[in-house]
Amino acid sequence: MNVTTTRTPAGRWPLVRPWLGVVARLGLAAVWLYAGATKVGDLAASGRAVNAYQVMPYEVATAIGAALPFVELALGLLLLAGLATRLGAGISAALLVVFVAGIASAWARGLAIDCGCFGSGGQLAAGQSPSYLPEILRDLGFLALAGFLLIWPRTPFSVDGWLAGDPSVEDDDEQS
Repeated sequence: MNVTTTRTPAGRWPLVRPWLGVVARLGLAAVWLYAGATKVGDLAASGRAVNAYQVMPYEVATAIGAALPFVELALGLLLLAGLATRLGAGISAALLVVFVAGIASAWARGLAIDCGCFGSGGQLAAGQSPSYLPEILRDLGFLALAGFLLIWPRTPFSVDGWLAGDPSVEDDDEQS
């Protein structure tokens, strides 16, 4: 009797998951690097964008706005290198939850602002409409990438793997 075995979709998961992790890690890194790079040249504008949400005193908002591009750049570099991936994913997830909550809060309070996610934000000009739903959906997508990396942080071509002696990524399911 000739018995043939076929690979089930679940059987492919250990082969596909590490590469999905690479895509998630590099994709999230690109988001943070782009977001930070678009704001780092004008820290005052970044502070005004945070202040536009009207959830904290002006001085606190401007300080957070000035620091945020550097946090985003640092997260992007960590994720790009694959160094402290789970930590980077955790901080990313926390920031993204704060961003989604901030956008939802602005929407619920009827504010007409640009989120400032990728450059200078703040009050919209008269006649312009905010695009809160697409911004929230986009950030939820980024949150999904961060969640994936929180669960499966080990990816090929990462400093984490190199520092750990490059153990098999397929064995990571038992380690997580």
